[in-house]
Amino acid sequence: MHKKERMGQKLSRFWRILGPGLVTGAADDDPSGIATYSQTGAQFGTKQLWTAVMMLPFMIAVQEAAARISVVTRSGLAEVIRNNYSRKVLYFAVLLMVFANIFNIGADIGAMVETVNLLIPLPFFIGIVFITAVIVFLELFVPYRQYAKILKLSTFALFAYPLTLVMIHVPWGYILRQTITPHFELNFNFLFIIVGVLGTTISPYLFFWQGNQEVEEEKEAGMVDNPHFTAKIKKMLAAMRLDNAVGMIMSEFVTWSIIVVTALVLNKNGVQNINTAVQAAAALEPLVHNFLYAGFFAKLLFAIGIIGSGLLAIPVLAGFASYALSEAAKWEEGLSLKFWEGRHFYGAIIAVMLLGMLMNFLGLNPIKALILAAVLNGIAAPPLIYLIIKIGNNKKIMHHHTNGKMSNLFLWITFIAMSAATLTAIVSLF
Repeated sequence: MHKKERMGQKLSRFWRILGPGLVTGAADDDPSGIATYSQTGAQFGTKQLWTAVMMLPFMIAVQEAAARISVVTRSGLAEVIRNNYSRKVLYFAVLLMVFANIFNIGADIGAMVETVNLLIPLPFFIGIVFITAVIVFLELFVPYRQYAKILKLSTFALFAYPLTLVMIHVPWGYILRQTITPHFELNFNFLFIIVGVLGTTISPYLFFWQGNQEVEEEKEAGMVDNPHFTAKIKKMLAAMRLDNAVGMIMSEFVTWSIIVVTALVLNKNGVQNINTAVQAAAALEPLVHNFLYAGFFAKLLFAIGIIGSGLLAIPVLAGFASYALSEAAKWEEGLSLKFWEGRHFYGAIIAVMLLGMLMNFLGLNPIKALILAAVLNGIAAPPLIYLIIKIGNNKKIMHHHTNGKMSNLFLWITFIAMSAATLTAIVSLF
């Protein structure tokens, strides 16, 4: 076998391993997240670049623990919590996150339509209805195997942000020093943005989504009722960890790229207030001068990233809400179900999408909506991380696959950090 053929086979196996973790990491960079990272770079330049590196091990730890629970138990996280711990905590957290996701979905749909208008004029009403209809159709009527492939391919849209770096002059030595050197300022604005970045990056709905997708993958592979499941679980966990690590690294690399671009272009040129990802894309064009049409291509790439991330993140946001509600209410759930079999599950997706769409016609300020969504997610995150720690250390549930020492260390640090971030966000809101 030729060397190129062997390499091709290895890459093919690697691509097949990637799935829930890759999609989860990419979905974390939704249009609202892009707006947060753009504001970070515009307002503070490269001073908060280090947060992209700092958050990575905590993202990996939390998502790995949540996904491991679902792989081992062959159940979604909400179902495991419902069956073993406080249902009141579960219902409280799920309702908070569903409301937060509706705000997020509405803001993301609006951002996608505004981005399309940067490139092609389109009536707002038609754009909102069309995008909502396309996403609902894909989730309801495309078979899971094909739908999972669509989500995986959608992750490539996020490479628009690293590609934007080609359009600008980057002082790499300086950028690398800023990336590995923590910088703090004891003032409200600086700390508030860090809280926003933390809350946008470690989002509790992703704990549920990745776990549910791991179960969907097990169903597709015929492993849910397979008598040989125990013998294969180590291999499954190893594949999950690789997938999870790749997804989270990709997510933070995109975050880092957005901050670098907006710091070197917007902040450097005095643009320090960006309210939406669309504003960031529009602001790039007149400020990039490296070569002919560089500004237009920079705006185009940024805009493509916003549209692509929305098409990836909105189904994840709606899907999470439906999975969590279905497991809490004991409905049949799963994207692999036929419509009538999962009518409550799919009905929840439709309801959440319609409510998110309607937000755009109520005149709600999208930035205030996203801040409220971040606060609601922040309130839900600490008790859920605590339950993930408890479940991950419970031998009756996890058997021989409980948390390791490093996993527990990063999980507890994340719990403390998210608790502090939540208190700061609540104080800031009022």
